[in-house]
Amino acid sequence: MLKVCNACRQRIFCEQLKWSVHQTKRLLNGKIQEECQDKRDPNSFSWRTHSCGELSAAQVGQSVKLCGWIQHKRFDFMLTLRDAFGVTQVVLPKKDEESLPKMETLEKVHLESVIMVQGMVQFRPEGLSNPKMPTGDIEVVASDIKVLNPSKDKLPIHINSFQQAKESLRMQYRYLDLRSSRMQRNLRLRSTIIMRMREFLCNQHGFVDVETPSLFRKTPGGAKEFLVPTRHRGKFYTLPQSPQQFKQLLMVGGIDRYFQIARCYRDEGSRADRQPEFTQVDIEMSFVNKDGIYAMIEQLLEYSWPRDKPKLSTPFPRMNYSQAMAEYGSDKPDTRFNWKIKDVTTVLKGCGPSIFNSEEDEFTISAVNCKGALEHLSNCDFTRLQNESKKYFPYGVLCMQCKDEDTWKSAIAKHLPETSRLEMAKVMDASRGDVLFLAAGNRSTVTKVLGHVRLVCADILESRGVPVRDPNHYSFLWVEDFPLFLPSEGRDGELESSHHPFTAPVPEHSDLIYTSPLEVKGQHYDLVLNGAEIGGGSIRIHNAELQEYVLEKVLKVWLMLTRAAYICLLFGNRRILLACHICWTPCSLDVRPTEVLLWVK
Repeated sequence: MLKVCNACRQRIFCEQLKWSVHQTKRLLNGKIQEECQDKRDPNSFSWRTHSCGELSAAQVGQSVKLCGWIQHKRFDFMLTLRDAFGVTQVVLPKKDEESLPKMETLEKVHLESVIMVQGMVQFRPEGLSNPKMPTGDIEVVASDIKVLNPSKDKLPIHINSFQQAKESLRMQYRYLDLRSSRMQRNLRLRSTIIMRMREFLCNQHGFVDVETPSLFRKTPGGAKEFLVPTRHRGKFYTLPQSPQQFKQLLMVGGIDRYFQIARCYRDEGSRADRQPEFTQVDIEMSFVNKDGIYAMIEQLLEYSWPRDKPKLSTPFPRMNYSQAMAEYGSDKPDTRFNWKIKDVTTVLKGCGPSIFNSEEDEFTISAVNCKGALEHLSNCDFTRLQNESKKYFPYGVLCMQCKDEDTWKSAIAKHLPETSRLEMAKVMDASRGDVLFLAAGNRSTVTKVLGHVRLVCADILESRGVPVRDPNHYSFLWVEDFPLFLPSEGRDGELESSHHPFTAPVPEHSDLIYTSPLEVKGQHYDLVLNGAEIGGGSIRIHNAELQEYVLEKVLKVWLMLTRAAYICLLFGNRRILLACHICWTPCSLDVRPTEVLLWVK
């Protein structure tokens, strides 16, 4: 039997007590947060006693003071008052000398005027309750109405859910559109998510929130940047497309874990899925690998995910870039519906038009099966899909309509042997009512055009009320193993970074950088949600010589390094980089910073 002295026994008891307290805190953490949220008071420091969305049977008999906008008026003695938190019905007492001035005031003011109402809360008359409203059981009998700010007679847009204005008009009168319940809800949801992200990063995992400058010098690679003129002729600042280099300096400075809610600026033209200015949660960590980053982001999203949405399933699935392009024709695939692109070269080569007989190295014939689409697509829809495909591919796509098991309608149907048709049906899982779209040519072009047709066809079907993608399902996906370098669009024969010039190659491709850089896969990754890229990040190059070679020999942007001094020494069989290749600040090769971007739109 073990003998334990009194000192050790006391120490063990203290450790057990600490552990017990720690576990109790963990169990109560969620409940405490909910209680804190319930104690929020939107009426503090305000004229009003209550908001328009919080009155209920509990306040019946109380005198209240409300402030807000007039949303509806009825019969000159009843109105609906709206503020940022909800709506309340306000009524005036029966006609008498005391209520007459109030009714005259109500007759004169227009909708969306700002008023203050003082009155008594009472139950609505029997049978007149509105179960669709949180305040539908009560009404406020006004004893005083004061107009704080009258509105014009006619407003350019209506602030209600059943008279939606066109988006262009809403953008023109954005200050009015912000009053709508949808915009109010979106902004408050965004604020709540960001607050929870700060709690998770700062309070639970030791991150430091650091603001970085908005004016910087131009950097190579990535998106085009906006220029900011200075007082010095011929000299400009640029608005940073991300806090890329600043956060590297923070890592060099030993911050270890950094984040910021950062404004980013990118001059990417009029692409539908891009904005010139946006906000992202920018995160940087030291001493971590890709799996650690994945786990951190997944837990961050779990913690900050809206409570009224389905719980997230983690870990998120992973897919490499090559598979995403081959099966979905996109590096941000929407995996909610299973219309995958398949290679049918061996089935159709030699059949149909001459383009099917190419002998080029990257030649392919691929197809996508839009299940059950035939009965919902008109001739105009097929024309639209053909025109959409020609934006990406001069030959467009070929359509095959499966009328029944033995009858296929297509321009190549008469050239297609029965054995090939049966094999095609097996490979594509084609049955009655399906529509197949085919394309032949260069592999990368063909998969991209079919990926686009896949999405456009899904949009058309959903516009007809056909369920294709579940809007309540959140399909997260990590896409990884991107090419590290791509051919430069503006410089023939040269290369550019597909992500940024500090991205590390996958370990097994480190030697290929010196011989075949276009074959190198990089350690950067994107987070995709329902076909939209919402985040991305990478592991950094932490080897001085490799970084120098990438910048000087591969990307040919040696200007960044002209003043940099690399001084290395051996220390415990580990090389220590004493000068940073960007800011010339002493740093160590032990630091392996990575970065993650998470856009919050």
